[in-house]
Amino acid sequence: MRFAGGHAINLAAISAALAAAPAAHPDPRRRWIAAFSVGCCYLVLAPASAALVALVAAAPRGVLETVAGLALIAALAAALHAALGTTEHRTSAAVTFLVSASGVALLGIGAAFWALAAGLLVRWVLRRPAG
Repeated sequence: MRFAGGHAINLAAISAALAAAPAAHPDPRRRWIAAFSVGCCYLVLAPASAALVALVAAAPRGVLETVAGLALIAALAAALHAALGTTEHRTSAAVTFLVSASGVALLGIGAAFWALAAGLLVRWVLRRPAG
């Protein structure tokens, strides 16, 4: 199904489910309006999708990655705020983030493992009772 556009169907199913969710309207009998509106938007935007694909294909190398990175800044900021928000765990969270961002790989094991190990070690050292 991949060659027939199955990935687009899956994304449409997710957004349609969101449009019909309780967040769309508190009254279940009125949620159809949001789902219908999303369907109409799909029909309006579908003819423009080929032009968008052509525009992305014609863009200089690296532009798509840059735009995607810029779009993820808010998600990164929210994750860092949640991780570094608690004063008690701030140092261990920062160490975990820095080790994972470093990309270090030792003994054939990737940075994600070493980041968790370093963060837990720092947390354990800082939480030990004095004396």
